[in-house]
Amino acid sequence: MKIVADTNIFLAVALEEPEKEHIIELTVGHDVVCPEILPFEIGNALTAMVKRDRISSTKAVAIYDLTQQIPVQLVSIDIRRALEIALRFNIYAYDAYFLQTALSMGCPLITLDNQMRNVAESLSITVLE
Repeated sequence: MKIVADTNIFLAVALEEPEKEHIIELTVGHDVVCPEILPFEIGNALTAMVKRDRISSTKAVAIYDLTQQIPVQLVSIDIRRALEIALRFNIYAYDAYFLQTALSMGCPLITLDNQMRNVAESLSITVLE
């Protein structure tokens, strides 16, 4: 089975967050799929963490390298359809890219973002918990 994973899933695993083991349990044996913007989103999230003094610059680079070792299929997205989702639900386009990917591929979604989870459920996307 293919699973669309939100950016926060990659970061939680690489940062050894408490959810890591459960994420691995949910995804082991499945193919992880993400919109092709994933590496850019990871980079943006890591720079935000450095700016907030949550992690050091050195750790940010190391965490990025760890996320790049996680097997994932990057797919192109229909930005227009994602934009429609973003505008309909008043969410960021970046979140809508993941939702649109799950919709177009008929895949479940895994995320740690409650708002994204709620929008996914409104769109009849299965959310793994």
